[in-house]
Amino acid sequence: MIHIILFEPEIPQNTGNIFRTSVATNSFVHLIKPLGFSLSDKYLKRVALDYFKDVQYQVYEDYQDFLNKVQPPKIYYLTRYGYQNYTNITYDLEQDIYLMFGKESTGISKEILASHLDATFRIPTTTLVRSLNLSNCVAIVVYELLRQVEFSKLSFYEPENYKGKDFLKNIKDKIN
Repeated sequence: MIHIILFEPEIPQNTGNIFRTSVATNSFVHLIKPLGFSLSDKYLKRVALDYFKDVQYQVYEDYQDFLNKVQPPKIYYLTRYGYQNYTNITYDLEQDIYLMFGKESTGISKEILASHLDATFRIPTTTLVRSLNLSNCVAIVVYELLRQVEFSKLSFYEPENYKGKDFLKNIKDKIN
């Protein structure tokens, strides 16, 4: 299972987007306090839409509380200060995978990062931006991980689940 760890997230819309991504990818979300919002926040629930009821998540008082309760075998820290490209992560697929992302304003605590330099990774960008949006980063890294395992944990649903098997073909026929 993929575990998305959000270190002190501040913006409810980002966390709502991440919740929706977690449902789409069957991932678990760990929220490390302090949070910059309430879990009953209307913005959080509006962004997560009707998927909020399906989100698997847990809240922790702080980073140490998370470590004590979860005892993850290894954490991959995603940060703009990372020493390696996120596409170079070699995942141990025999165990759960833990990906930590920092708060929007300052990222993951520098003390935490300094203790885990060999496990820090970044998403390359131009020099014109400091970083990407948090929810975008989570989606990029989670889907890269899933791509590496050929999306084995996801199903490619047939279009008929929503609009009918020949939905797009019927539209094309109507246009022509």
